[in-house]
Amino acid sequence: MPMSWEYNDDDDGQGKKKPTDIEELVKKVFNRDGREGSGGPPGGPFLVLAIVLIGWLATGFYIVAPDELGVVKRFGRAAYTTTAGPHWHLPKPIETVLRPKVTQVKRLEIGFRTITTGPPARYQMVPRESLMLTGDENIVNAQFIVQYRINDPVAYLFNINNQTDTVRVATEAAMREVIGKNNIDTVLTSGKLNVQQECEKLLQKILDNYQAGIQVVAIQLQDVHPPKQVIKSFQDVASAKENKIRMINEAESYSNEILPKARGQASKMINQAEAYKAELINQATGKANRFLANLKAYRVAPAITRERMRLEMMEKVLDDVDKIIIDPNLKRSLLPLLPLDAGLKSGVQKSLPAAVTGSQASAGRVK
Repeated sequence: MPMSWEYNDDDDGQGKKKPTDIEELVKKVFNRDGREGSGGPPGGPFLVLAIVLIGWLATGFYIVAPDELGVVKRFGRAAYTTTAGPHWHLPKPIETVLRPKVTQVKRLEIGFRTITTGPPARYQMVPRESLMLTGDENIVNAQFIVQYRINDPVAYLFNINNQTDTVRVATEAAMREVIGKNNIDTVLTSGKLNVQQECEKLLQKILDNYQAGIQVVAIQLQDVHPPKQVIKSFQDVASAKENKIRMINEAESYSNEILPKARGQASKMINQAEAYKAELINQATGKANRFLANLKAYRVAPAITRERMRLEMMEKVLDDVDKIIIDPNLKRSLLPLLPLDAGLKSGVQKSLPAAVTGSQASAGRVK
């Protein structure tokens, strides 16, 4: 039967209807006639107590969001955890619930603070956090960001106090230690990535020792530079080092260009010398063999060998000399002043007597 805020006509025997006002209803619980001093039903106070108890128990309902994890405390101690969805716990002060965001990646700025995101963004420097000493006793100004998330909600909530400040101080200490092990050139130039990785490992080790329930996601160096009082001197040093590197690269490039050429030229000269050496050896060997052959032939037939050698020498000597062979019988028929050399060059040989045959007037080898 549906509930109604009015009594039936026969509830009080007088045909009166129940007032609809809530205050009147409460009064009616204690005094049916609404007048003080009249006796109420014996169950009135227990009804109010039951309503209050139900309302108190209703405060134990809670909802855990998808990115959260519920941690229920019982008398201040962690009792159990709950996942996403609606849940109920014993109402306060017996149990309370904390709902940390376990999937959220938190971000901390160290060495600077963002005032406005802009555009343009505005930042405030924090020198007491950013000024650090390097391994070679130089000062650098380092601003960086640490990103982390909750790995163990119970440890995060109950093992450390002021979690944000703890992470900030631990990160600053880890960065100071890492930078203190490197020289300023490494920190300012090529060693930034190694500094970030080493700092991330060291920070995770520190937080694990604290049992903080935190997992470090990343550490990013935003800006690393010398203090503004000496930044111009550092820029001059950096420019000088860049010029040094440039000149070294140019020298290495020239070396890489000239050395192959020199090696090629040296190889060429060595090959030519080897070839000339082999040629001389072969020639000497051939001459020696020829001499030995002639010696052997001379021992067998000395006269014939001498004649053959004489003819070979005449052939070799007269090979490049212009020659005219004249029959002794025709010697008187020739002009005494005949310029033989000029005649050969200008075609005078054509005017020789017909008795001189072509084979007699031509150059030839003496047989």
